[in-house]
Amino acid sequence: MFLKRITLLHEDIPSFDRYPFSIPSIRNLQEVDLESHVTFFVGENGSGKSTLLEAIADRCDFNTAGGGRNNTYNVYASESMLGKYIRLSWLPKITNGFFLRAESFYNFATHIDKVDDTGFRDYGGKSLHRQSHGESFLSLFLHRFKGKAIYLLDEPEAALSPTRQLTFLKVIHDLASKGNAQFIIATHSPILLGYPNANILSFDNGHISKIEYEMTDHYQITKYFLQHREKFLSEIFSED
Repeated sequence: MFLKRITLLHEDIPSFDRYPFSIPSIRNLQEVDLESHVTFFVGENGSGKSTLLEAIADRCDFNTAGGGRNNTYNVYASESMLGKYIRLSWLPKITNGFFLRAESFYNFATHIDKVDDTGFRDYGGKSLHRQSHGESFLSLFLHRFKGKAIYLLDEPEAALSPTRQLTFLKVIHDLASKGNAQFIIATHSPILLGYPNANILSFDNGHISKIEYEMTDHYQITKYFLQHREKFLSEIFSED
């Protein structure tokens, strides 16, 4: 592990009535200790998990539109409003890594088309635009992710089928188990959340707190749906 702690600098914040400090999980944040090579951020939409992940990327000097330190391009509204109000504690400090922002990955692929002069060596030997969405994500994971690094991933499952999500779990294992990589992943996927010995942090209920896999809504709702599909759908469809 490299990144050990995230601290919110309360004394520097001008107002907790303004976004993103008005988000309950951010407003109540003091510090978060990272205890595993793989940490998941979970929570409902708008709970603050992507906001904090983007702020971490900003403090790492990664492009907050997606990419690493050397990927310079602009996407509208990609800057982090929270970044300068958090402190990252490292041991040791590393500078290599990548921020995956699923919603702006198309823009990252376009940027790579413009600047790559290695025959897309880090992306499977082919332009990301000439691969399917899922293939391009996997090409990034399999070829760009290497060496001692921290990887910040916002909903990487967005382009991955269940089978490809299992492939991605193997990528995480191959990198993290050697002690060369740290992952912080914001996700809604019960498959990814099943990674063994991961630290899962819930952003629901107005606080950031550790939660066991089987207690996440992602696991419980998916399990109930698979076991009681007809009843579950009947209950939903009968609601006024």
